Amino acid sequence: MKLLNTKNMIQSASAIAVLLSSSFAFAADYPEAGNFSNGSKTWAENCNRCHNVRGPKELRDDQWISTTFHMRVRGGLTGQEARDVITFLQASNTKAVSSSSTQVSAVVSSGGSGKENYSQTCISCHGADGTGAFPGVPDFTDTDGRLTKSDEVLKDHIINGFQSPGSVMAMPPKGGNPNLSDSGVDNVLSYIRKTFGK
Repeated sequence: MKLLNTKNMIQSASAIAVLLSSSFAFAADYPEAGNFSNGSKTWAENCNRCHNVRGPKELRDDQWISTTFHMRVRGGLTGQEARDVITFLQASNTKAVSSSSTQVSAVVSSGGSGKENYSQTCISCHGADGTGAFPGVPDFTDTDGRLTKSDEVLKDHIINGFQSPGSVMAMPPKGGNPNLSDSGVDNVLSYIRKTFGK
């Protein structure tokens, strides 16, 4: 039986270390951003049935990449759906002050009408009817619910994010849309009150 000499062993170990380190370096850059709203919807329709809305802060952004691509096979998701889910989870991890590297490219609303902002940013979690698309999301139509709070409190929740008691998943700052302006927040809150408030 031949034994590898020390030099060959060191070269082999070095080659493996370089290969592993380069794989990890590229993992954080891959994949390209998906669509936040579609990712939220895909999560609610596919992942939620087993995970009951796992909190996005449980894993780092790079961990969500490997976890989502592993679960993609089990959940029967397409590559695009997996990228959308990753974008949704990573945006949900984003702090209110976002760097340009964390911008969600598919979400472009800035100061549009309340209805436009709701449709682009909020509808995937809160639903078209405002009752919440999945467990833990507040029901805007509940007469004793979220809309009983002051505009000041609700604006703070929209801008900085908020986790409802009993919900395992927090609403990300600006609903995961870092481009949502102050006027966009005002417009969407006004739309929510007029459309779903009683």
